[in-house]
Amino acid sequence: MKTLVEVTNVTKRYGSQGDRGAPPALDNVSLRIPAGQVTAIMGPSGSGKSTLLNLVAGLDRASAGRIEVDGQEITGLGESALARYRRARIGLIFQFFNLLNNLTVLDNVLISAQLAGMPRKAALERANDLLRQLEIADQAQSFPARLSGGQRQRVAIARALINRPVLLLADEPTGALDTRSGEQVLDLFRDLNGAGQTILLVTHDPRLAERHADRIVTLVDGAVARDRTLLEAVR
Repeated sequence: MKTLVEVTNVTKRYGSQGDRGAPPALDNVSLRIPAGQVTAIMGPSGSGKSTLLNLVAGLDRASAGRIEVDGQEITGLGESALARYRRARIGLIFQFFNLLNNLTVLDNVLISAQLAGMPRKAALERANDLLRQLEIADQAQSFPARLSGGQRQRVAIARALINRPVLLLADEPTGALDTRSGEQVLDLFRDLNGAGQTILLVTHDPRLAERHADRIVTLVDGAVARDRTLLEAVR
């Protein structure tokens, strides 16, 4: 099976010039994620979960080590190249949606396509198709403030998918949702994965990870403490 993400001996230190006296946020982490897998990253607060996600997304830089995504090494890229990498290969979903309240649902979804230079007609067709698939097409002209939390997260998912990313990254995507909406969002992830989407998500909820992931990687103090494949995962 093709390896889509390869993290090799990655360390991340914060502080002035990577202060050697401070414990690292990530400590010599190595991880391979095959294409088509749903991998959940778990661990206590401060364990390095979001740091790992941000490094794979190219939103932060490793202090040491190497990260390769879809055949492209990203650790040495400049800011412009990282922005192109995110537009072309990565879909990002956040806990608090990060929608623009002054734009309609449709326009929020179109932003990523416009930044990537997708022709307007193709972008509209793709956006409207995603909104239909995610069952929020009737809200296309609504503004985010009028939507429920679950609906807003569906908009964020549509925005993340519009450029057909090879990798979907989700940081606590159910953290701001009630239990029912959270289950619905993770059911959507399962459907996306069934169509071939690779997903790397951070979650604090072991029950949801057990139900929806193929694999759970547990971080403790910035290091991989456990890496477990769920052979009996519910599908």
